[in-house]
Amino acid sequence: MSKSSTTQSRNGAASQTTRSTEVQPSAQRLIRSAAERLRLVEEYDSYPAGSPERGALLRRQGIYTSQISKWRKLRTKGALAALAPRLAGPKPDPLQAEIDALRKENARLQARLAQAQTIIDVQKKVAALLGSDPIPSQSEER
Repeated sequence: MSKSSTTQSRNGAASQTTRSTEVQPSAQRLIRSAAERLRLVEEYDSYPAGSPERGALLRRQGIYTSQISKWRKLRTKGALAALAPRLAGPKPDPLQAEIDALRKENARLQARLAQAQTIIDVQKKVAALLGSDPIPSQSEER
């Protein structure tokens, strides 16, 4: 079979048509929200079984009955959150949030320690200036 073919028009004249052999780039996959998926399942289920409206809905939305049945099962299991689109890429480390919180707490405690050490140093200097003995520690009392 050749790339072009000859067809007869109504008035009998031959016309040349060419078939494109180029591959069309694949269309971007549509990501639907959980609410939209739920709406499509409900709309699909609102039509009677075997009605042409069901097929028209599927064609209009570019989906298959297998997707509708999968979304319906997820809906009945109460897994509406599972209908949310998944983000591509690496999964976040579950321990990272805990590590970040511990680092933040560590920095806060380091700042408090530095502040306490500054206060103690000032108290020692004030005691030396006044000529009074600093408060004896528990180990010195014994």
